[in-house]
Amino acid sequence: MKFLSVCSGIEAASQAWHPLGWKAAAFSEIEKFPAAVLAHRYPGIPNLGDMTKFEEWPDLAIDLLVGGTPCQSYSIGGLRKGLDDPRGHLMLTYLAIAARKRPRWLVWENVYGVLSSNGGRDFAALLWGLGQLGFGFGFAYRVLDAQFTGVPQQRRRVFVVGYYGDWRRAAAVLFERESFEGRPEPQRAEAVSVCLTARGAGSLDDRETYVVDGNGVRHMTPLECERLQGFPDNFTRIPWRGKDAGACPDGPRYKALGNSMAVPVMNWIGNRIEAVEQLQAA
Repeated sequence: MKFLSVCSGIEAASQAWHPLGWKAAAFSEIEKFPAAVLAHRYPGIPNLGDMTKFEEWPDLAIDLLVGGTPCQSYSIGGLRKGLDDPRGHLMLTYLAIAARKRPRWLVWENVYGVLSSNGGRDFAALLWGLGQLGFGFGFAYRVLDAQFTGVPQQRRRVFVVGYYGDWRRAAAVLFERESFEGRPEPQRAEAVSVCLTARGAGSLDDRETYVVDGNGVRHMTPLECERLQGFPDNFTRIPWRGKDAGACPDGPRYKALGNSMAVPVMNWIGNRIEAVEQLQAA
């Protein structure tokens, strides 16, 4: 599977899908620190930059388009401006890229608040746009919480999965068989009550992340945030602005991790897509 990642951030998708043998054809990221992480960790993969300039991009044959378009305009921390915020319009740019590239699969992610932004009309615009792509696209969406995929944090996100030709394959990715048969899903264990966010003025949610330990209440370290999101230790500890990795500041690491998708959730989705692909081949 070859995929194009837009609004790539620090590439949870690549981390999650590498075990499947999937390869990124290209990234699209404009924020300086995440782009530096991509260049450091994936030096052979081009970063095409601004996704609004996709018509200038080289032709790429891809099987899957993945992206979490900026969620600040849909979050509480972003004042819920939705499509009135220029960042919200990148959701529509994502659809335009899908129409141009015509991938077999797509995966889109955003904060839970997108469901109620502008009375639900912003999310409805995305779903309507998917239905208008014009090349037989079917889709399904579901709210997934990272705590049920092995990381100790509560992190609800909306995921849309699309498939060329049949919505049932998209639904088979996001919904367990028990859901279709009317049986309740298995009970899951409770997770530690932690919600990782980007810190400071760019905060994505209405909560900050704190830890209570033997020394009282403290902020989490970047290393702990990497583990919460399912990244390898020190993944975001890179040479930055002329200094070596040992001097990498915490601030941009916190923000990049808070904006990222959770790797285990993306791994779960990738494995589900892989299973549907194998069933189709059989």
